[in-house]
Amino acid sequence: MCAHDLLFFNDTFHLFQAEEGNIEYKLKLVNPTQYRFEHLATQLKWRLQEGRGEAVYQIGVEDNGLMVGLTEEDMKASLKTLRRMAEKVGADITLLREREVDYELDRSRRKIAEVLVRKVPDDQQFLDLRVAVLGNVDSGKSTLLGVLTQGELDNGRGRARLNLFRHLHEIQTGRTSSISFEILGFNSKGEVVNYSESRTAEEICESSSKMITFIDLAGHYKYLKTTIFGLTSYCPDFAMLVVGANTGIAGTTREHLGLAMALKVPIFIVVSKVDLCSSGTVEKTVRQLERVLKQPGCNKVPMLVTSPDDAVTAAQQFAQSASITPIFTLSSVSGENLDLLKVFFNILPPLSNSKEQEELMQQLTEFQVDEIYSVPDVGTVVGGTLYSGVCREGDRLVVGPTDEGKFLRLKVCSMQRNRSACRVLRAGQAATLALGNFDRSLLRKGMVMVSPKMNPTICWQFEAAIVLLFHAKTFRRGFQVTVHVGNVRQTATEELRTGERAVVCFRFMKHPEYLRATFYILLNSANKQCI
Repeated sequence: MCAHDLLFFNDTFHLFQAEEGNIEYKLKLVNPTQYRFEHLATQLKWRLQEGRGEAVYQIGVEDNGLMVGLTEEDMKASLKTLRRMAEKVGADITLLREREVDYELDRSRRKIAEVLVRKVPDDQQFLDLRVAVLGNVDSGKSTLLGVLTQGELDNGRGRARLNLFRHLHEIQTGRTSSISFEILGFNSKGEVVNYSESRTAEEICESSSKMITFIDLAGHYKYLKTTIFGLTSYCPDFAMLVVGANTGIAGTTREHLGLAMALKVPIFIVVSKVDLCSSGTVEKTVRQLERVLKQPGCNKVPMLVTSPDDAVTAAQQFAQSASITPIFTLSSVSGENLDLLKVFFNILPPLSNSKEQEELMQQLTEFQVDEIYSVPDVGTVVGGTLYSGVCREGDRLVVGPTDEGKFLRLKVCSMQRNRSACRVLRAGQAATLALGNFDRSLLRKGMVMVSPKMNPTICWQFEAAIVLLFHAKTFRRGFQVTVHVGNVRQTATEELRTGERAVVCFRFMKHPEYLRATFYILLNSANKQCI
């Protein structure tokens, strides 16, 4: 066997079959007995549970990762068995890719295959991944999201982004100033479900086994605090940094990259607007990005995606290694390489496994309040993310802290996820909660709704270990900054220079907050330089 055959599709040689996780190696699945079939189905159910509704089967590979391959006949029989197994547990299979291998003991042509198995979880809770969309102003972020979620290419003048804007001045300037959300749904066969006439968000949710929720953030310096709030408050699983091929690394691009890295959010890069540039200009932008990613402080491994096979490999390695940074080059006008990005999103696995998710759900309820609305005939509504526990319709929680440091009792009347009604909310999920006639004036962004059993405490003052990333001046005792901790904003102290580390004491100026230890903190000063 050749040395390169020791590497499977993701260029990683596994020494043994992992007990945990959603990846399963099978040499072959040819005509199993009924007892064997039942065992295989149970094993598949376990892998799906580990992957929160998704599993990847690598056929023709031994448990130690050795690529033996199968004949055409055995491969067909194995895929047929896998399809039967999937049907038994209520799932569908999608063939991701096949590859021929040379096996020294047999001169016949042999293949290995990689198959995605996906099902809707038993409780009808679809897999939801949140992707924060970053990048400099005019890099094409909103246009790209419009094309991805609506299925129609842009006309080169921003038509695709119009439905994403929330304010008149955004439409007039073409620049995002607020945080908006868009969804991209995939069914159990890996097909995009958005692309049909008059598809509502509720219909997309009902048809989807997997959902990508895009958090569209502002690119202009003027709205940097809004972008930071979106990153800290909405707990994105991944970040997509959009860079214009015609401008390269410009404006807030470096700041946004630094923010994502400081918050430990895995980041991948999309080079947009390739239709406006020559191939030489696109290559120049990609080389510029690769140099920045390889610099000390970043220490990333850039991976240029040019084929569907690359997209599958990128999705798997990206979730396994924090250093891998996939780079896509595409156009929202011509549609060039858009399918590669969709393949990537379809395959991209969740960062947390079922065990970690279960541990979060066992904790007491804690819901972060990010948005507050008044809805006719419904009353007060809050939007945010459930950090821990489980929340159900009718639950009685306490919300706070108020300016006086108190927590007030309330009742959850109803809930919606992605504008679709739901009865149960689980840790890590974002939703809006209707609170009936609860007085809206008593609420503010940054509050939390928690179980009364938690006996929450308030915080006026706290310590944090910080490092100065970039700042124009010395950071002195008494220096005031905006503190971003989760969904909280407020004030600061201590003397520190760029690149230096220190433990700093902070005191909130306006009112107390609810804080949790081990939260990441971001600071933003009056001159809009990030710390």
